[in-house]
Amino acid sequence: MWVLGIETSCDETSVALLRVQGGRPQIVQNLIASQIDAHQLFGGVVPEIASRKHLEALNPMLAELRRQSGFEWRDLDLIGVTHGPGLVGALLVGVAAGKALGYAHRVPCVPVNHIEGHIVSNFLAQPITFPMLCLVVSGGHSDLVLMREHGDYVRLGRTRDDAVGEAFDKVARALGLPLPGGPSLERAAAQGNPLAFDFTASNLEPSLDVSYSGLKTAASQALRKSTREDKEQLVNDIAASFQRVAVRQLRRNVERALQEHPVATLGVCGGVAANSFLRGQLEAAAKAAGVAFVVPDKVLCTDNAAMIAAAGYYRWMMRPESERVWQLDALDFKTHSLLPIA
Repeated sequence: MWVLGIETSCDETSVALLRVQGGRPQIVQNLIASQIDAHQLFGGVVPEIASRKHLEALNPMLAELRRQSGFEWRDLDLIGVTHGPGLVGALLVGVAAGKALGYAHRVPCVPVNHIEGHIVSNFLAQPITFPMLCLVVSGGHSDLVLMREHGDYVRLGRTRDDAVGEAFDKVARALGLPLPGGPSLERAAAQGNPLAFDFTASNLEPSLDVSYSGLKTAASQALRKSTREDKEQLVNDIAASFQRVAVRQLRRNVERALQEHPVATLGVCGGVAANSFLRGQLEAAAKAAGVAFVVPDKVLCTDNAAMIAAAGYYRWMMRPESERVWQLDALDFKTHSLLPIA
């Protein structure tokens, strides 16, 4: 079975081709075009620019995907395309392309929830034993999800204000670090003293929710309030202290969830999952709890079409076999839920 994935939810245009063997998707090609240079001047993603860049890049990338893989559209079995959440204009570009390909070549096209795509990216890393506790951490989301099987999700905790990835980006911007903010802050933190600043982590017990608004504000103002003259090292110390407290909040809640909900696997996904310090902390938590730990390759932590294609495949296989055929009315995405997580 051959599956095409299309991802245009924010500032990365991506297309991917997956081959399914033995019920497990495997990546054949996964192309990603970043828009960082286009947004650098503005210090963040500009939705109108993002939509236009997707429009410019998508068709050439689909052509390049065919060229590199030697693939023909008539050989496709399924198309998965990100339907939300994300920037509305950006999503529209990908959805229109997926529906057009599906209509032109009579290939089923299924809408994919972006968060479900991130969760399923773990399945591209290695085989997974259910149930799985998955931490989803990105620029727009901080969710702690219990996954009992494909399509069966329960959200145990979430952010009450800012996502952890947003906090990383905003603190990096306040410190004068370049885009992308998260990786820049991680590099600065590696040269800083994580105990230089005693920032406070939010504690929302007994819930498993997190909060980053206060921590983001405190770290962002630390540079302006400090009287130290060694500005470069000051930035590194603030970055390291912020990263330590931000990750401590996540690890604490993961450890509590592992105690309250027996699982076989702990997974982490999303853009912030590329952070090496977070990976190390969660791997230690998994080892202490005696559960398997899984995290995708760093290229699969960022927005990518491979995870969307994989999620689309698993969603498609959940349908009765009699319904796994191309239907014109199946291209009406309004009938599909954007929120697969309870």
